[in-house]
Amino acid sequence: MSKLHIFTTGGTIDKVYFDALSEFQVGETAIDAILREANVGYDYDLTSLMKKDSLELTDADRIAIKAAVSASAAKSILITHGTDTMAETARSLMDIQDKTIVLTGAMQPARLRSTDAIFNIGFAVAAAKLQTPGVYIAMNGTAFPADSVKKDRKAGRFVTN
Repeated sequence: MSKLHIFTTGGTIDKVYFDALSEFQVGETAIDAILREANVGYDYDLTSLMKKDSLELTDADRIAIKAAVSASAAKSILITHGTDTMAETARSLMDIQDKTIVLTGAMQPARLRSTDAIFNIGFAVAAAKLQTPGVYIAMNGTAFPADSVKKDRKAGRFVTN
């Protein structure tokens, strides 16, 4: 079984709330702690690429993400990403061959009690290991092909477009 390489880019999944007067800010990634608490039984590499809200990601950031994924020896890739521009980043990776690339995130920060982050991470890890090579967005129990997904902001979920 090939090793999983996880890249983090920021987004709501890693946001931290400091106090009642603060807004959420992107902090240290929660994914390593989540996987340790889940007692995963495989090795993975974890690389932090950036700590940005996805609305702040630039074309240069997407080029950096693509370069890092392309350079990885791993065939299974997981990218944590903000949900607002996740589909755009997923589409920018579609010409990478022979890798299964899965992007996931959360509508609520992983550090909150009521979050979809933990489920989404577990589901995305499974998708990265089980899907055929290609690029996918794994959110709320569905693995969407990158070329046919969009975020439905009103419904607060991803849908096929």
